[in-house]
Amino acid sequence: MSTIRRHLLIAFAGLAFMATPALANHHGDNPLHDAVAGSWRSADNKARDQYRHPVEALTFWGLKPGMTIIEVNPGAKGWWTEILAPYAKATGGTYAAAMGKTDDPAFWAEVADKSIYGEVKAYPFSGSNFTSLPANSADMILVARAFHNWVRQGETTDNFMTAFYGALKPGGILAVEQHRAPEGSDPMAGTGYVPESYVIAAAKKAGFVLEDRSEINANPKDTRDHPFGVWTLKPIRSSKNDTRTLTDEERAAYDAIGESDRMTLRFRKPA
Repeated sequence: MSTIRRHLLIAFAGLAFMATPALANHHGDNPLHDAVAGSWRSADNKARDQYRHPVEALTFWGLKPGMTIIEVNPGAKGWWTEILAPYAKATGGTYAAAMGKTDDPAFWAEVADKSIYGEVKAYPFSGSNFTSLPANSADMILVARAFHNWVRQGETTDNFMTAFYGALKPGGILAVEQHRAPEGSDPMAGTGYVPESYVIAAAKKAGFVLEDRSEINANPKDTRDHPFGVWTLKPIRSSKNDTRTLTDEERAAYDAIGESDRMTLRFRKPA
């Protein structure tokens, strides 16, 4: 083989390597890439990566090996849990869930395999219990799609934010992913969306500093005025209530939007 041909083959191989999406997206953090690509993740959860951008979002928020991570209200399908707990185990960190019912059998069944998830912790945490999170213990707290629920349930956002501030170490990160309403909207409107300014004001009131915001999870297709609120869209896909049922054409149009337009914010507790 000639020297020129050999050099060309090496160059093309390098370009192919760089173009591989899974490798191009891991930003040099192999444990994170491995966690997102993990075989333990459900097919449904993996299908949502195109809308929730886990590698990009966690990189933006500043996830690092060895962190103590608290996920607030992880939810029934464990979308972030399937990524964060294995990542923590692989990097010598700790994953904990802050949740209303720490004896939820579905949650514990999901994280039962310690070879994947490690020693998972859980703290009872709800609108009536803000004191369970250990003070100055967490490097990162992730709040994903929760602010609209607190408003709907009559719970006080300020109390949650104060609890997060107390639980984070000095310099710790509050990571927020939330359905985003147009500015000027009423956060109590019940649509599932809240204005970005509402979240920022609540965080600042608790003492946090807004370090950065990202459009990673923006969706310009989302008009945010749907008949069943944000739940009209994927993954819930509400299609009827007592007064209305979507036609097949309407259902297809909402499915084409994808998931909601979302804010992605990074706050920090001052060191």
